[in-house]
Amino acid sequence: MLRLGINIDHVATLREARYRGRGHGEPDPVEAARLCEAAGCHGITAHLREDRRHIQDRDVKRLREVVTTRLNLEMANVPEIIAIALSLKPDIVCLVPERREEVTTEGGLNVAGHLEAITETRRRMNDAGIETSLFIAPDLTQVEAAVQTGTQFVELHTGQFAEHFLDPSARDEELERLAAAARAAHQAGLRVNAGHGLNYQNLPFLRRVPHLVELNIGHSIISRAVLTGLTEAVKEMLLLMEEYQGG
Repeated sequence: MLRLGINIDHVATLREARYRGRGHGEPDPVEAARLCEAAGCHGITAHLREDRRHIQDRDVKRLREVVTTRLNLEMANVPEIIAIALSLKPDIVCLVPERREEVTTEGGLNVAGHLEAITETRRRMNDAGIETSLFIAPDLTQVEAAVQTGTQFVELHTGQFAEHFLDPSARDEELERLAAAARAAHQAGLRVNAGHGLNYQNLPFLRRVPHLVELNIGHSIISRAVLTGLTEAVKEMLLLMEEYQGG
């Protein structure tokens, strides 16, 4: 069965737009995680960025306390975040590239170019009982490098597939790249996840990619929830307003 991990970063993005630096606010990403688990998802993903643009330290601490499925901490391979992960002990960490100027993670990790450093972090995480995943482009060179690190998972970056989705020729080319990378990773003994830019329209095409274990999806689900959940939110507010006696 293909598992669903839900990235709750954009719940925190909305909160931080109004409550940044206040230590509280709404919507609460931890409550969002509870609702996602109650709805049947198989894991919760949160990216603790160096600039703390959305998820905050307090969020990941609370998530570790309440998540009952599987907590996946996305993180850059930097000392501060490594130390937090080793203390927090999520079920798995996913090492990702990180640039301050990007809106969201724009590319895969250059494992081949940082083999020693990534291998050392993988070792430290595994020694602490934390599994590791590497967020990589569907590139055979990066798959081979990931194998050399000893990681348990790779997460294939589906961003180019999503970007080219409306162009059938380019879309098929990206799907073949994903399929080839998935086959190579699986044959080498790695478990294969995928994510980035997946939505309700393009996801069915991933049936052409073999050996996938889990999809990590955030923005599309949170965006849809704004609309599909809005009617109930308005009704609840109107119900509260019925008791107003200010005339």
